[in-house]
Amino acid sequence: MKHALPRLTSLLVAGFLLQAPLFAQEAKPAAKPAGKSGAVATVNGVAIPVARAEALLQSQLAQGQQDSEQLRAAVRNDLINREMLSQASKKKGFDKKPAVNAQFELARQGILVNAYLQDFVAANPVKDEAVKSEYDNIVKTMGDKEYKARHILVEKEDEAKSIVARLQKGEKFEELAKQSKDPGNKDRGGDLGWSPPSGYVKPFADAMVKLEKGKFSAAPVQTEFGWHVIQLDDVRDMKHPPLDEVKPQIQQRLQQQILEKHIADLRARTKVE
Repeated sequence: MKHALPRLTSLLVAGFLLQAPLFAQEAKPAAKPAGKSGAVATVNGVAIPVARAEALLQSQLAQGQQDSEQLRAAVRNDLINREMLSQASKKKGFDKKPAVNAQFELARQGILVNAYLQDFVAANPVKDEAVKSEYDNIVKTMGDKEYKARHILVEKEDEAKSIVARLQKGEKFEELAKQSKDPGNKDRGGDLGWSPPSGYVKPFADAMVKLEKGKFSAAPVQTEFGWHVIQLDDVRDMKHPPLDEVKPQIQQRLQQQILEKHIADLRARTKVE
């Protein structure tokens, strides 16, 4: 479980971020109360409160539905069916079953967690300065050039040296790439497409940027994946998207980092036995 915690935390935060628009929308009355009871309907004498209808309406609006009388009628009808089926379930005793109650508790916790995280996000917004700084760091990491390269991946150094020798004798890189252990590009002549050096592990990137266009690595390159023979096809200037274009993604990324740190800090102060 120790290794799974960061993954679970990421999923929790990601789930909250996806649901965030639900909380961000201003509530509107979902349906007119039916009579003096302040309920949208009563089912076998049980009132369905307006607040429940408003919550369901907001969830539909957050998913892209347009507010309309038809939607409000559908919300009311859905709540009536839910109450009807809930009553039928209780008659069969499902509300007394441990497994069902466990699901109730998980749902309750989920709602409380989302409410807490919403409040935290509102109190700790991502500042524009942080977004600009993160953008600058990304641009710096990616560099100002991108490279179009090919490679042939094999398990042993001797195999790679043999490929180099065959290339030096005039054999085509694209043909020799068919024996590559990289299934993603062996049938494309080893073509890796365009990428900045930061897109590769360091030994690969270091060797690639030293090559001249049209040349291949005379010495095989070892990485955690095996042994590579690399050929550089082309180099061009990197065109970074403007900040305004990627600002929402960076904001979400930074917000996720803030939330994950907050959860980790809470966990560190929490007594668990």
